[in-house]
Amino acid sequence: MKFTRLVTSVFTAGVLLLATSTAVKADKPTGRILLQDDFERSEADPEKEDVGNGWGTNSRSRARGVKQVDLVDGAMHITRAEVADHGVSVTHEVAFKDATINLRFKLPTKKDDLGINIADMKEKSVHAGHICMARIRPGSVEILDLKTGNMKLEHRTARQAGTVSPEVQKLINGKKKKFQSKIATDEWHDLSVQIKGATMSVSIDGKLVGEFTSEGIGHATKSRLRLAVNKSAWVDDVKITSGD
Repeated sequence: MKFTRLVTSVFTAGVLLLATSTAVKADKPTGRILLQDDFERSEADPEKEDVGNGWGTNSRSRARGVKQVDLVDGAMHITRAEVADHGVSVTHEVAFKDATINLRFKLPTKKDDLGINIADMKEKSVHAGHICMARIRPGSVEILDLKTGNMKLEHRTARQAGTVSPEVQKLINGKKKKFQSKIATDEWHDLSVQIKGATMSVSIDGKLVGEFTSEGIGHATKSRLRLAVNKSAWVDDVKITSGD
């Protein structure tokens, strides 16, 4: 009987160990890495804007070719030029439906901000492919559904013409949500933006700041990441992992 109980105990322990191992494996992230860049490189010509590794900018079209992005000490420094007629947009092509965007960032002053803007350049119902965005400021985080909000062509056209009705303005206002968040300036922070279905969530330094659900966020064919900067920001260690 002792031998039988011993065999049974060993068998049970083995089953439990196997189940535990299986559970651990199941908890491991299974998403594919779609984009990863630590910016540990130098520009071939420091006088010219050359981020490399597939990154592009709008400096030629919006800042008369003036350099707005520098690679400094293994990080990307983005600064809007005085001659620019638009905020800086640093872009990278990356296709996904659901994904987690991780990066490190630093905002030099209280007037600075960083937008994580997601676009689909083939989507013609919106201006410039805008789908959704998380806007990070020292005092707040805002999550926006741009596709069905203020970048929807009919909404944008009405806004520019000054003919937005109170009903439409109320609809647009309901396509975004702002959360208070105290972010120390001139210090590095960890940012995580997750898109899952029609929900976007934002975490800073490992803490959830807020999440927002809106139909436009669930747009199925996202194809471009834009780092949108109105004044100045630092970005490093970008990693996008598929959640599809």
